[in-house]
Amino acid sequence: MPDVNLTPHTQTLLRALLGQGVDTGQRSVVLTDGLYGLDLVRRTGLPNGTLFPILERLRQAGWVERYWEQDAIAEAQGRPRRRFYRISPKGAVLAPQALAEASAAAPAVARPGIGRPGLAGGSGE
Repeated sequence: MPDVNLTPHTQTLLRALLGQGVDTGQRSVVLTDGLYGLDLVRRTGLPNGTLFPILERLRQAGWVERYWEQDAIAEAQGRPRRRFYRISPKGAVLAPQALAEASAAAPAVARPGIGRPGLAGGSGE
């Protein structure tokens, strides 16, 4: 179903863009206004060299939108403009579905020796 490669890094980024892990009020702001690059680095723990190529692939797939903040806001704070990224309407529909599918498809963590004869506690001898 997804038209993007849902690597673990991509999943982490999508969760941040969907506002997962934040309170309801903050989630609303994330979904409406998006997050700027450095904020995404902080929230995801992904380095720039990993984060921005994923953002570009998500943008090209139509899952993410990007925009520059208004000059007046940046000037009032005495800094350069920030580029913001937010989940697109298409991404808002597809990303949660894709994340749920990826989570369901993730292999279960195997416990050593359980159900494996001949290994620690097994009955293969």
